[in-house]
Amino acid sequence: MLSRYFPVLEWGRTYDRSVLTSDLMAAIIVTIMLIPQSLAYALLAGLPPVVGLYASILPLVLYAIFGTSRTLAVGPVAVVSLMTASAAGAVAGQGSAAYLEAAITLAFLSGIMLAVLGLLRAGFLANLLSHPVISGFITASGILIATSQIKHILGIDAGGDNWPEMLGSLAIAVFEANPWTMAIGTPAMLFLFWVRKGGKPALQRLGLPGRAADMLAKAGPVAAVALTIAVVIAFDLGDKGVRVVGAIPQGLPPFAMPSTDLALIEKLWVPALLISIIGYVESVSVAQTLAAKRRQRISPDQELIGLGASNIAAALSGGYPVTGGFARSAVNFDAGAQTPAAGAFTAGGIALASLFLTPLLFSLPIATLAATIIVAVLSLVDLKTPGRLWRYSKADFAAHLVTIMATLIAGVELGVIAGISAGLLLYLWRASRPHAAIVGRVPETEHFRNIDRHKVFTVPHVVSIRIDESLTYLNARWLEEYVLEQVAARPEVRHVILMCSAVNAIDASGLESLEAINHRLGDGGIGLHLSEVKGPVMDRLNRTHFAEELNGKVFLSQDRAFAELLNDTGEPPPPADQYLARGLI
Repeated sequence: MLSRYFPVLEWGRTYDRSVLTSDLMAAIIVTIMLIPQSLAYALLAGLPPVVGLYASILPLVLYAIFGTSRTLAVGPVAVVSLMTASAAGAVAGQGSAAYLEAAITLAFLSGIMLAVLGLLRAGFLANLLSHPVISGFITASGILIATSQIKHILGIDAGGDNWPEMLGSLAIAVFEANPWTMAIGTPAMLFLFWVRKGGKPALQRLGLPGRAADMLAKAGPVAAVALTIAVVIAFDLGDKGVRVVGAIPQGLPPFAMPSTDLALIEKLWVPALLISIIGYVESVSVAQTLAAKRRQRISPDQELIGLGASNIAAALSGGYPVTGGFARSAVNFDAGAQTPAAGAFTAGGIALASLFLTPLLFSLPIATLAATIIVAVLSLVDLKTPGRLWRYSKADFAAHLVTIMATLIAGVELGVIAGISAGLLLYLWRASRPHAAIVGRVPETEHFRNIDRHKVFTVPHVVSIRIDESLTYLNARWLEEYVLEQVAARPEVRHVILMCSAVNAIDASGLESLEAINHRLGDGGIGLHLSEVKGPVMDRLNRTHFAEELNGKVFLSQDRAFAELLNDTGEPPPPADQYLARGLI
């Protein structure tokens, strides 16, 4: 029972020296990657860079205790940082104490929400976000984030709450670009783009083995940080308009408290909920992907608790909302991490950096952090999905496009809400118009298929309708109209068979429609029959008067129903090919 809520008790039993060695090696590599990334994402969130370090210490320790993924690396991520900036910016100005308080409160609210949902085993709520909606939101967020960082590459002042405003602001200010800043930011960005794809092959050509070359290439951002700091110091670029990080407080994260102002909480709870949902979906997707590669499993409900604890820890240590990130988790996985202890060791590495390395970052150019962000988020922009969705499902393409456009034009919060709304509306529309087909028997078999797609045997006095959806209040009236329409188009019909092999449930509205169909067909002298009804569905029907009032029968199989009703006219059955419905094979 305890290990269910404290997964550390499960993997901790078998922890040994070899696992410790693997976790320590992975932690060293992830720490090197995480330091510049944490600083950059704090900048993206509109917070002091040190807040990114704070958000990368205690949250990792708490996830190691409560999380179920062996390789998920928790910390600041690009999309959540953007959402934090949007939510905190709506209640306070960037750089103010109130802005930092809002970010801390967001983390605390998000943590409480995630933990409560986990205790209620409500992980299924994440299913409200379909893949097209998530993909569209992440793509649009990547575009927004990259656009927002161009001003730092150019060394100009620009802003905007949405993509058109950002582009307009950049167009106006572009002629004021600082050439020294561009001379730092542009090469740094090009180097990071190159090292992402070409770093490993180049190192292998120099004789390094594959694994070492891969790990060293992933340390590219650290090299960019070190080189640009050296250039700024050597050429005194701080006095030439190149903006630098400046003094970063040295020491461990301070104890912090979220705001108890109800007016502020009222403004932040909706953004906190959206951050929780987006962060959870992203984190669980990464965790499940990596777990599958090692034939491991995670608990989605316990992941809610793990992420909730991490966000509460982030708030209490002066950080901001965190979740599992794909890039650092993939590095953690490739580096050989075996347990969540690797995350705790990474937290130790970040803590040491906060204690001893922050003075070295005084001259770190903001442009370098912006280049790190741009390179990281452009990998989130997926330009192939719209084409695939258009070919496969126009409805899913519409939800995807609505999410992208709403996020770019109206902002991240309204973009998420618009995407969820579009996805739910499309689901309700599809559920209210389920697929159904008139079926006939495939000659010399017991199989029944759609008469418009196959060569099948039918008789005029029996119509067999296959229902390919559960019967609920969304489609009950549609079924009633569909059945009566098919009967009206076939005056010779004496029996209607509803083939229920795909019906998993029938709610009260569906039952009422079945009763209405039964009465109306009975009044016309037509029998209503059911076939292939699933056990749980039949159990519920047997608890009602419908089973007694049904004017036909319930058959175990569609073949048995058709065989029994085939000769109900009292006349010899017609030749098979007389009623052969020819269609697509």
